[in-house]
Amino acid sequence: MSEQYGSNKPTGLTPIAAAVGMMIVLAASPAFAQQDTQPVDTAAIVTVSGVRAALEQSLKQKRNADAVVEVVTAEDIGKMPDKNVADAIQRLPGVNIQSSAGGEGGFGENDRVSLRGTSPSLQQTLFNGHAISTGDWFVLNQVGGSVGRSSSFSLLPSELVGSIVVQKSQTADLVEGGVSGAINVITRRPLDFKKQLTLEASVQGAYNDLAGKTEPQFSALLGWKNDTNTAGVLLQAFSEKTTVRRDGQEVLGYSTIAADSKAAKAIPALAGLRIPTFIGATLFEQKKKREGGAFDVEFKPSKELTLDLNGFYSKLSAPHQNTNWLAAPGNQINRDGTIPTAYNISNGTVTSASFATNSGEVDNIYRPDAGGKSWYLDFNFKWRATSDLTFSGKAGRTYGVGWDRDDVYYQNNVSGGMTYKLNGLSPADVSYPGGITNKPGSTAWAGGGESQSVDKERYVQLDGDLRISEGIWDSVKFGARFTDHKRSAEHPFETRPGALGFSNPGPAWNGEMYPSDFASNLGGNLSTNYFKYDGAALGAWGAAAGNRLFDYVRRHNWTDEFKVNEKTSAVYGMANLTGDSWSGNFGVRGVRTKQTSIVNQSGGVTPITGSDWGPYTQTTFERTYNDVLPSANVKFDVNKDLVVRAAIARAISRPDYSALGGSVSLNDDALSGNGGNAQLDPIRSNNAEISTEWYFAPKSSLTAGLFYMDLTSVVALGTFTGTYYNNKLGKQAVYQITQPYNTTGKNKGVELSYQQPLFGNFGSLINYTYADGKQADGSELVNSSKSTYNVTGYYEDDKFSARLAWNYRSAYKAGVDRGASQHVKGAGNLAASLNYKINEQLTVTFDALNLTNTTIKMYAENTDQPRAFYSNGRTFYLGLRAKM
Repeated sequence: MSEQYGSNKPTGLTPIAAAVGMMIVLAASPAFAQQDTQPVDTAAIVTVSGVRAALEQSLKQKRNADAVVEVVTAEDIGKMPDKNVADAIQRLPGVNIQSSAGGEGGFGENDRVSLRGTSPSLQQTLFNGHAISTGDWFVLNQVGGSVGRSSSFSLLPSELVGSIVVQKSQTADLVEGGVSGAINVITRRPLDFKKQLTLEASVQGAYNDLAGKTEPQFSALLGWKNDTNTAGVLLQAFSEKTTVRRDGQEVLGYSTIAADSKAAKAIPALAGLRIPTFIGATLFEQKKKREGGAFDVEFKPSKELTLDLNGFYSKLSAPHQNTNWLAAPGNQINRDGTIPTAYNISNGTVTSASFATNSGEVDNIYRPDAGGKSWYLDFNFKWRATSDLTFSGKAGRTYGVGWDRDDVYYQNNVSGGMTYKLNGLSPADVSYPGGITNKPGSTAWAGGGESQSVDKERYVQLDGDLRISEGIWDSVKFGARFTDHKRSAEHPFETRPGALGFSNPGPAWNGEMYPSDFASNLGGNLSTNYFKYDGAALGAWGAAAGNRLFDYVRRHNWTDEFKVNEKTSAVYGMANLTGDSWSGNFGVRGVRTKQTSIVNQSGGVTPITGSDWGPYTQTTFERTYNDVLPSANVKFDVNKDLVVRAAIARAISRPDYSALGGSVSLNDDALSGNGGNAQLDPIRSNNAEISTEWYFAPKSSLTAGLFYMDLTSVVALGTFTGTYYNNKLGKQAVYQITQPYNTTGKNKGVELSYQQPLFGNFGSLINYTYADGKQADGSELVNSSKSTYNVTGYYEDDKFSARLAWNYRSAYKAGVDRGASQHVKGAGNLAASLNYKINEQLTVTFDALNLTNTTIKMYAENTDQPRAFYSNGRTFYLGLRAKM
């Protein structure tokens, strides 16, 4: 099946173009005193020393930029406990971070970034102005419904960064793809260093108080350039180990009690109510190792020509084991026909119930070879053809892959009865009367297999800059860009119990139990009297002949798979204007997107056969659409201390790859799944904003801004029921499927920021963002927090510097998982950084993350329906940094 889509829909160009024209006319009216406001290149890398100097440089770049930007420089990053790029920018106004990408819940390291209360997929992450492919280590983000478009920041250590520019307003020369803005990570270049030879290195010990382990972390940098500053080489390397432990309780979805169930017939008041599908006591354990490096070779054969070749590589090894003791109230009633002996109802939810029998299970998942990697190779040049005309360009490729291989999934039956009681946003009480939890039960199921997601892109770009310097016309920029992006989700093998799987003894158990302090940070009354297997024992059982079925034809899970090929071509033209006390730009970018989705669909005339999931046909969906994206930015220097900005633009983002993939991923236990929609329209938005910046003292500012996003097309998630083959039951079953669809919405808000050195050597940074995001039906936008604020205090003298940083984010909807919403309760956390300079070459560092030991709390449609509680512990870093 192949379909072609044109681009005859209204583009919304007329009102935007009219507003652009009004801004140009307004800007061309001289109204203020003459100021020196020459435009600057916001991508410039500036090496600074000291916290105050870094903050001053960040303010300078923000003030001089024509667009609305936020800037973090190298010293800002180095003086904070920033272990990856997400950490480095989370304290900027309008920036939200989260420690998960999809349905895996929260981990200790920040992984995704969103801007102004929108989804992480709606911002564009760039490295030196080009895309970077991602590699997700967690299986739920490799196949099925959570294969996103956002980049995993867990692969990007902050040591690589020279500066980060968060561009919130659109310009015609900015790569399209970020409705909410773009995050441009700018790496260091050898000719930017002051010294001919630069050496930097750091060694740290990283300790997590929940895992109780200390691990080493290393990084090093060598920069060299010749004495004429015409050739240079930069080499960087890093190796970081981390031990992770996450204690949690998970409510894996809510089921609707069927009217024809035995329970509803016996107790009619139960019909149609929501009941937890599973309630699990989950212990997640992991050893992570992130290693890689970067290089940059820069050469200036003449004053007019600069050539640069740079590359980056990062590999994350992330083996892990997850043990989850699962009560199964939903399955007790809907699947197994059990009638509760007691129950309570609140707000449409069965908040407690008791059962004489038990449908629960123990999930033991061992993933010895999980991880991801990402790399890019980029060549760029800058050539000054004449005194007024400059050309620049880049070409390269980037590749990312996330994988999960050789995993083993083993389930035990749980004996006795089962009783549960939900406690709102405190962990639920769960017990198994008459059951045995301190040693393994019989085999309930076994599985495991392989999956991976591959992400790759080739790109080429050419830009020109013509200086005019006549009247208000300062210069004209123009250019073109072409990309070929491919993303695939692969699930070639998912095993099941073999001929001897149920009769052979289960994995060898060495007497190991949950840690005695399990869930001590969560509150509530979670038990620790649970057995657990050693991971190696699970692996040995899974590899033994007859225990699992190894058949790559029968066990090919084609339902999870898809391929998306996305080719784009873009051209733009932009004029830079300047006058008495004002400057700005206006332009237009034209983009053509051609998407091809290859989806496995059930049945067909001549299907592929042999899989236990049934016959299927690879079906191709094609569509092409065009977008015209006008934009304008204007800056008024009211006086030497006061700046007023305005911006207006039309922007697009493209849907997540899993949304375009159209596949259906099923969970046979929870009777839920995720589906796609190959015919989704892109996200389109008309954006406008205005802001005022008051630079009232050196290194100080007070800013306020308003932003508005008219989302004429946005992707939302809905739930419907569908009948599919259940692999465990061996028959058709009804599933709750979450599927994306297009709707409209709006997002509007306020950003406030204050920065100032205070008395003595003290200083502070405070910012607050309010975002009100709603879909057309009044429901909330995914990832929209109404309030985000940061409070940072610092001290710095010649020898010692310190920072305390408090970050808070109010509640937001993270997505839909297993047929129920995932809301994250508002919470804050405290981070700290201490540095003592022994001399000019050596500095002792101490950093701390999550000092408040904040528990991540999630709920479904209301707080009577908890979804999860997670604790990751505090992490401390003690190290020595050297430079010469």
